[in-house]
Amino acid sequence: MPTTAIDTPAGRDTAESGGITITDPRTGEVLWTVHEAGPEAVNHAVEVARRAAPEWAATAPADRGAALKAAARALDSAAQELAGLNASETGRPVEEALAGIGAAVSTLEQYAELAPVHRGHSLRGNRLAADYTVAEPRGVAVLLTPWNDPVAVACGLIGAALATGNAVIHKPSERCPRLGEALGEVLAPAFPPGVLLTVSGGAGVGALLSQAEVDVLAHVGSSASGARIARAGALTGAHVLRENGGNDPLLVDRDVDPTWAAEQAAIGAFSNSGQICTAVERIYVHRDITEPFTAALKAEAARRNGSGSVAPLVDGRMRDEVHAQVTEALGAGAIAVEGGDLPDGPGSFYPATVLVGCTAQMQVMTEETFGPVAPVQVVDSFHDGLRLACSGKYGLAATVLSSNIAHIQQAVAALPVGTVKVNAVFGGAPGGAAQPRGDSGAGFGYGPELLDEFSQVKVVHISAPPAPAAEQARP
Repeated sequence: MPTTAIDTPAGRDTAESGGITITDPRTGEVLWTVHEAGPEAVNHAVEVARRAAPEWAATAPADRGAALKAAARALDSAAQELAGLNASETGRPVEEALAGIGAAVSTLEQYAELAPVHRGHSLRGNRLAADYTVAEPRGVAVLLTPWNDPVAVACGLIGAALATGNAVIHKPSERCPRLGEALGEVLAPAFPPGVLLTVSGGAGVGALLSQAEVDVLAHVGSSASGARIARAGALTGAHVLRENGGNDPLLVDRDVDPTWAAEQAAIGAFSNSGQICTAVERIYVHRDITEPFTAALKAEAARRNGSGSVAPLVDGRMRDEVHAQVTEALGAGAIAVEGGDLPDGPGSFYPATVLVGCTAQMQVMTEETFGPVAPVQVVDSFHDGLRLACSGKYGLAATVLSSNIAHIQQAVAALPVGTVKVNAVFGGAPGGAAQPRGDSGAGFGYGPELLDEFSQVKVVHISAPPAPAAEQARP
């Protein structure tokens, strides 16, 4: 089935021709226009996937794993082409895009290995009976994926859904539709026809797919979109899986090296220009080390700005949203010790920005910023910082930098998030999974547990029938 597209957000032109015009975030020049998918195309995709689902569900798990391995090899071979499209549509540096694709290859390989060993459980019952569970695919899974790490995130969901025997309809972000189409063109030939389909589009297509008669809705993106998808799933009965926005705190204790802590803060706040769901979004630093920490963080931001290593934001709309939060903070008393100004020239560049004097009421401390902004609030004690870090409506992740094991354990127990990172803003074991909380979503993302999200469980009870009457009468 050919891939198609639709949407209407600002910065993505959807003229009467029915397409999305993509501009280069570095230069502002028009790159291409991707055609939209209308209601008929969406309905057709659901029908095709529904017809393909039973045969794929009946395929032996080992054979599904072999197909995923073939898809991983194809993805690895196409890495340079896909990285180029990623850089063109989102502004992500090619080397970072390649790293994301490498992670995607590894993820597909991991699910290829997990497919044959995903199993149910035995249940203890009568000595002459057997009780066990069987994991079965849910059916047709709609996957709505983002633009900020488009290949890695998509392949995580695609791999888990296909490994467990579901048919997949993938809708990539409208901010990188050609990349999404190309990814589908690379992966789909490894599977039977109709098992993996790509439908390009934005909010309009997402709404149509969310309201369709499908069995799973998996969404990675903004909390507002995730809430709408959750409501749609409640009406259709689809299983909903969401990893949505975050406002992840970084808590810096008094006993750590302030220069190292600033390096961690810079990595967390400025990597991928801050366009990461688990980016450092708000920083609480102990008053005793505030001065050296802030000086080192300012130097880290200035170094990135001076070297030109901060990539552009995905488009002008995103830059406007980021700058609006910075402007609001400055108006409320924050000070930009580095960055904070809209740069001259084409594209959607925004500098690495360090804000000091921030307070708990500012939007940069309460909302997801999704840009290279590091807002710093000074706290008088670790416990004051922990209290502030525990506040807010999001619950994706948090980071604690401390050498005090008691403080670390207290933070792990108190923080209402799916992931707590101690002394490293990024990292973690391969296959790690977490359950976001609050406005950050629900359900497991990634890892072996994601296989369970795409499965439904059937309990089987087997008992021996009574012996025939004639046999019972024998002496």
